[in-house]
Amino acid sequence: MFSTLLFTCALNASADNKNNLIYNSEEVNGVMVGQTVYKTDGNLLANYMKHNYKYDEQNRMTESETLKWNSDRNQWEKDICIHYLYQGKTITTEYYKWSKKKGQYVLQPEMTVTMDNPNL
Repeated sequence: MFSTLLFTCALNASADNKNNLIYNSEEVNGVMVGQTVYKTDGNLLANYMKHNYKYDEQNRMTESETLKWNSDRNQWEKDICIHYLYQGKTITTEYYKWSKKKGQYVLQPEMTVTMDNPNL
């Protein structure tokens, strides 16, 4: 019942969204571990995207996975996975795209970015 109340509050808070998207976040110990995005269709909500997040022991995000809803198959399908690698003040972001043919995420090296973060 409590989950339903939180979901309803999230829906109400996002009701004025101009792009017809509604966000429902999932937190564990104050850290967002997931977010489901719904698209409004009149008075109905339809699954659209889902994000899953992983963190290290310092609460730094290490992985962000995006799934898209396949309405023909009525299931979530893998799309993109981003890995964040930390070394001192350097952060490397690696992008992976899901390959149905290979059945795994495939690194997109042209999208890999390494940069220094002065806040670390």
